[in-house]
Amino acid sequence: MALDPTHTALGTWSGGRFMHFGTELEEDRLLALMRPDDRIRTVVTADVYGEGGADVVVSRALQGLDRDSYCLVGAIGHDFYKGIRQGAKGFPRFTDPALRGPSGYGDYLRDAAELSLKRIGTDHFDLLMLHNPDRTGYTHPAVWEGMAALKESGLTRLLGVAPGPANGFTLDVIDCFERYGDQIDWAMLILNPLEPWPGELVLPAAAAHDVKVLTRVLDYGGIFHDDLRPGLPLGERDHRAFRPAGWIDRGVAHLEQLRPIAERHGLTLLQLAAQWNLAHPAVESVVPTLIQEAWDGAKTVEAQREELASLPSEVVLSDDEVAQIRAIGDNTRCMALKGGVPDHEGDSLPDRWTLDGDLEQIAARWDIAPTDLQPA
Repeated sequence: MALDPTHTALGTWSGGRFMHFGTELEEDRLLALMRPDDRIRTVVTADVYGEGGADVVVSRALQGLDRDSYCLVGAIGHDFYKGIRQGAKGFPRFTDPALRGPSGYGDYLRDAAELSLKRIGTDHFDLLMLHNPDRTGYTHPAVWEGMAALKESGLTRLLGVAPGPANGFTLDVIDCFERYGDQIDWAMLILNPLEPWPGELVLPAAAAHDVKVLTRVLDYGGIFHDDLRPGLPLGERDHRAFRPAGWIDRGVAHLEQLRPIAERHGLTLLQLAAQWNLAHPAVESVVPTLIQEAWDGAKTVEAQREELASLPSEVVLSDDEVAQIRAIGDNTRCMALKGGVPDHEGDSLPDRWTLDGDLEQIAARWDIAPTDLQPA
């Protein structure tokens, strides 16, 4: 029997191989980390990670497993076949007009899906998401006609959208739900108790359009693994270097406020973060980054995985506790967001554009003020 995404999931950005979080795991540990089992049955990959390398790791991790025993989630949208990597920005979206026009979107999506499946060694995804779309990706009918064709041809059972890589895209995701909600089954959003904003703003629209939400960055850069402390060394190329100065200090201070709530329910702090996410309408699944930190005595990824595997599927937090946790971690208007935002001027960029009339109307419909989407 085919599986939909379960309440916990494993992401191929864990383990330091394809995204630089902590130290890179050796092959046997990485494969064990990524192998779904009876307690964590969902694995999430993206074709652009390692330019297909993450798919190959998933293939090795899945060897010998019944296809119906796990849920396979994929993501396509960055063109590393014809596109040229743009430094830290990565590969361009397939909708870049320098690569192709709308008439070529469907062919690209089919080719990308088929090649990803070939690397993984299976014939279909359970869920395939549009990965980090630009404005065209959110809005153009040819994109979503192409995605629908993948479902119709049996390459995936479910469709989704995964905005990013940075936080934001709030009104654009809602716009996508309003335009194509009859096709979209899932969305992957950033959400955790120390980053409730802006992800929470999208959840009412997701629930209204019957879009289920998988939440990433659950661990808040490793803070919720509860061993990251100020002064401990991060790797030279660590992906977390983009975060503003002092984020570890602030995060650790917040943990001490959250710890009594976790202890009250017999939860680890990672489990508390997961429970808080799952308490929200539309949120059905959580996928943290499992990080092997570099210092002696750091918590192992195996221990982190065990915390995720033993997460209660039923929410144990009260409404008052959910509200208390949110108040502790409130990050409203703490940064400049990506996507359609009121503080962007000039030409559209691949990940940032002006708040036009259509997006302003969406904001009004969902009671989101323009000031809700710009830094304080």
